[in-house]
Amino acid sequence: MAETAEYLKLTHEGALAALNAGTAKATAMEQPQCISVVDNGGHLLAFVRMDGAFHMSQETSLRKARTAACYADPTGGLAEGIDMKLAIGTDGQRINLFGGLPIIVNGHCIGGVGVGSGTGEQDREVAAAAIAAIPGSLSFD
Repeated sequence: MAETAEYLKLTHEGALAALNAGTAKATAMEQPQCISVVDNGGHLLAFVRMDGAFHMSQETSLRKARTAACYADPTGGLAEGIDMKLAIGTDGQRINLFGGLPIIVNGHCIGGVGVGSGTGEQDREVAAAAIAAIPGSLSFD
């Protein structure tokens, strides 16, 4: 068994590319958004609250991004009841609202994008546009 392993890393340039793509999509949709981009450990790399976005969505966008990155799974798919138990068990850090997508490249989760301020479908659409800016990322369209 190896003591070390190589891994892919989301750079700040990649985070900014995702943020810019998400902002462009939200602008085209005429839906201001809060967009958070995190690395695979859930650490914030880039964030924007577009003019007109709901200010409390700043926190939910970050929690969506962290949840997607840490579990390598889109947010919003947990069964009712289980979602509340996990939210309580993680002191509110795991969130089950639509709009969080992991950034997966070559089978490795390198980060996540969380979007909030629109409907769940709008948030997810903006998140999908953001992760599409990362070359080789898995699509969740």
